[in-house]
Amino acid sequence: MRGYIHNVDKKRLLIMIIGNVFLGMGISIFKLSGMGNDPFSGMVMALAECIGMTYANFLILLNLVLFVIEYITGRKFIGAGTFVNAILLGYIATFFHSNWLSLFGEPQLLWQRVVIVAIGVVVCSFGVSLYQTSKVGVAPYDSLSLIMRENFPKISYFWHRMFTDALCALICFLAGGIVGLGTLVSALGLGPIIHFFDVNFTEKLLAKRRTN
Repeated sequence: MRGYIHNVDKKRLLIMIIGNVFLGMGISIFKLSGMGNDPFSGMVMALAECIGMTYANFLILLNLVLFVIEYITGRKFIGAGTFVNAILLGYIATFFHSNWLSLFGEPQLLWQRVVIVAIGVVVCSFGVSLYQTSKVGVAPYDSLSLIMRENFPKISYFWHRMFTDALCALICFLAGGIVGLGTLVSALGLGPIIHFFDVNFTEKLLAKRRTN
C-alpha cells in the first residue's frame, strides 16, 4: 500500500476527484432506488435521520472521528483523497439525489427499483475504481479494513471488509434504516465490478504515469 501520499501528480488528483463524483452519484442512485445503500452510507443516513442532521453534515462529523483513528493507526493511508472523500462526498451525493428526484421522481414499480440498483452498482464501482486506484489517499472508513489487515495479516482483507460492512449494516437496521437489495449487492457484488474497471480502464489510464 505504499505510495498513497507519495508520487502524487495532477493526473492522479483529477482521477481521484472524478472518482469521488461518480461514487457520490452512485450513492445517490442507490438512495433513489429505496432498496438500501452500501452499508456505510446506509448507516450514516439512518443515524443522521435519528438525530435530525443532514446526511452530508453528519458524514463529515463521523469521518472526523474515523480520521483520528486513521491518523493514529494508519497515517500512511492519508492523502488528498482522504479529505476530498471525507468532506465532499456527502454533498455530492445529496446534490445528485435532489436532481434525480426533480427530474424523475421516486420510482414506483419494483422493476424500476431493481434497474436503478443495477445502475448504482456500475456507477459506484466505476467511482471506487477511479478513486482507489489513483492512490492519493484512502477515505477514513475505507482505511479501517486496511488497518485491520495490517494488524491481523492472517485474516484476508475480504473478511476484514465484510466485518466492517456487516457491522454498519446492523447499525443501519437498528437505527431504522433500509437494509435491502442495494445493501446486499453493495456488500457482496461491488468487488468483481471494481476489479473489472481497474483492469480494463483505470490501470490503463494510469499506466503512462506509472512507467515514468
